Amino acid sequence: MRLATIDLGTNTVRLLVADTAPGVAGWKTIEHEQTVTRLGEGLSATGRLGEAPAARTAAAVRAYVARATAAGADRILIVATSAVREARNGAEFASSLRTATGQPVTVISGAEEARLTLRGVMQGLAAGPRTFVTFDIGGGSTEYVLARDGQVAASVSLRLGVVPLAERFAFPGIVDPARFAELSAHIRAQLEAEVPAAIRQARVRLVGTAGTVTALAALDLDLATYDADRVHGYRLHRDAVERLRRRLGALTVAERAALPCLERGRADLIIPGTAIVLETMDCLGVDALTVSEYSLREGILADVLDAAAP
Repeated sequence: MRLATIDLGTNTVRLLVADTAPGVAGWKTIEHEQTVTRLGEGLSATGRLGEAPAARTAAAVRAYVARATAAGADRILIVATSAVREARNGAEFASSLRTATGQPVTVISGAEEARLTLRGVMQGLAAGPRTFVTFDIGGGSTEYVLARDGQVAASVSLRLGVVPLAERFAFPGIVDPARFAELSAHIRAQLEAEVPAAIRQARVRLVGTAGTVTALAALDLDLATYDADRVHGYRLHRDAVERLRRRLGALTVAERAALPCLERGRADLIIPGTAIVLETMDCLGVDALTVSEYSLREGILADVLDAAAP
């Protein structure tokens, strides 16, 4: 069976088309792509999805549904996260997408997002550790999950995303150190107040996923073109993230946008994203993290396969 999953996030829409077979673990990837549409632009100020962000996001989803259909997908699963579940007009947006695409749109809770992200990360770890903390920096939220023996031991979804942070702490030019310190203090206070002690004190391996972490890995690897195989499983050390913070902070947003491997639309988001990474590592008391290319869209697929298993 050929399945397609579409992760409709606050910042990014991600497509995965894969072949599966009964009784066979895992899948064969046929297509995968992502597009930054910034659905959550302005959401923190208005409480609603803006007309322009909604239009460009809907266009990306329609295009991905068309690609999945053309690729012969037997089933297409569209899952919406933070922006759609929080916006006052989120249900209306999801309904319009169902009508436009002819496909169901499922809006999941923060807890379900954390669980499915863990499923995706677990799929990508293969023979990796069964006890670890994973975190997923999103456009509108960040999820933290403590996994023990492959099961969720503790989890939390924070309203801490790079889109509202970039709107509140804008760095169009060279990053002002005092302003960055203010941003970091804001993130630190939220982590200390809202991340459960079970996660903060776990002192186990840390796994990071989503665009900020993969972009930092690609930059640390000095890749001329993005290579998912090299990024996945990469060990990213705190001192390397700190070096990248200084390097990125010395550039204007236009200069950041010109960097290889930094996808279009991420130049202003990488600064608050880097701050979340640094503060997360400090909060959890670790000096390195493992980068995962696998996340929510893979978790959705893994969940479907689990449900179909005899």
